[in-house]
Amino acid sequence: QVQLVESGGGLVQAGGSLRLSCAASGSGFSINAMGWFRQAQGKEREFVAAIRWSGGSTEYYTEPVKGRFTISKDNAKNTVYLQMNSLKPEDTAVYYCAAGPQRVGVRDASLYDSWGQGTQVTVSS
Repeated sequence: QVQLVESGGGLVQAGGSLRLSCAASGSGFSINAMGWFRQAQGKEREFVAAIRWSGGSTEYYTEPVKGRFTISKDNAKNTVYLQMNSLKPEDTAVYYCAAGPQRVGVRDASLYDSWGQGTQVTVSS
């Protein structure tokens, strides 16, 4: 079982930046993908970005964040990051980090088996 702890959320004005971090710990786990999802109030959880944990560093993004958000990783620190630039009020949500064993379907939340507690990101207009 993997434990995930997110940090870095907060309140920022539109056009500002935040960097989220997600530290993984535990033993006996196999991670092939790590992702970020978000859930705005009254809406369903949606995919934001993902990165392959092993066998390369392919990145995946949902269209609304392409060019503004960047996912990266530090395998030595078991940490994945989400750099968010040019933030918009519609980016306001609770952001969740997830880890999973899948090699495909990195946009599918149901394939991830470990989740963090979430961190609030609020973008004011």
